[in-house]
Amino acid sequence: MALPTHDWFLPFMRGGENYIALKIASIFLFALCVRFISSVKTRKFHPRRRMDGKTVIVTGANSGIGKETAKFLAQLGARVIMACRNTDLAKEVQAEIIKETKNKNVIVKKVDLSSLKSVRDFAADINRTEERLDVLLHNAGYGGAFEKRVSEDGIEMTYATNHYGPFLLTHLLIDLMKRTGNARVVVVASSFYKLAKVNLSNLNPTSTMPAYLYYASKCANIMFTLELSKRLEGTGVTANCLHPGLVDTGIWRNVPFPLSVGLKLVNYCFFKNAWEGCQTSVYCAVSEQLDGVSGNYYEYNRETKLNKHVTNEKDNALLWDASVKMVKLGKNDPKI
Repeated sequence: MALPTHDWFLPFMRGGENYIALKIASIFLFALCVRFISSVKTRKFHPRRRMDGKTVIVTGANSGIGKETAKFLAQLGARVIMACRNTDLAKEVQAEIIKETKNKNVIVKKVDLSSLKSVRDFAADINRTEERLDVLLHNAGYGGAFEKRVSEDGIEMTYATNHYGPFLLTHLLIDLMKRTGNARVVVVASSFYKLAKVNLSNLNPTSTMPAYLYYASKCANIMFTLELSKRLEGTGVTANCLHPGLVDTGIWRNVPFPLSVGLKLVNYCFFKNAWEGCQTSVYCAVSEQLDGVSGNYYEYNRETKLNKHVTNEKDNALLWDASVKMVKLGKNDPKI
């Protein structure tokens, strides 16, 4: 026996002419609700401290989280050095930031973190031209999907860009930061570190799937930060890392079709925009609550506990020692 229905609802029943339209509207409404909840979950940072007179380096500042981070810090009065591989795009962003913030002390310098020579050239320029460095913010990142690539130094591209480049740059600038005093190293990692482990027996994994190596490189970011924090005790320089949240940025541009189609919907529903994503980066760079605080991992402007596979001190020291050899640190280079 058929259930009684009201005539107005018949077109929306399964098989009705508006059934598909109703389903599409329901999916769209669900996506909007999820996106709203994700936005509400973001903890916006409202700094009480200005950054006038302070110098900050933001790597990868020509797009995404890096761009919004650089803009936020410029609004606070900092001298912002945009360290970018694509300087043409960076100069366009530089003009935009200066126009919006009225801070003319925003400059562009070229660095390709996948190239050890480029990192050394950039660091030499900074040490020669800058009197201080208050914050070194490692934001730039590379994420491949299936195409295996190596750097000009023969290092797997994901590891070269996300770990070895920042590792070398930190060493080469650390003396300037020590002279500055109360300086901070801030490393943008990711909660995706939970999906992988660093293979300490193969720290140049040229045959491993790049998509997996992105996650492993985020483990390396955290392991590096924790070991760096230990080695910097008593120097006046702190080191912390963070998860910016799931953010729709250029890091996902290498995802191939058809996976990219589904990712766009996932991005819209669950991912933050770049401005929301920069909040924790700026928090770690500026917040008075982190004065003298080192060796922590933050999400949504809050300290968060790490999984054990990145907190093993022996493993972190092994990664450090292997990285020293990989980037060819010499006896005349600064030591940490």
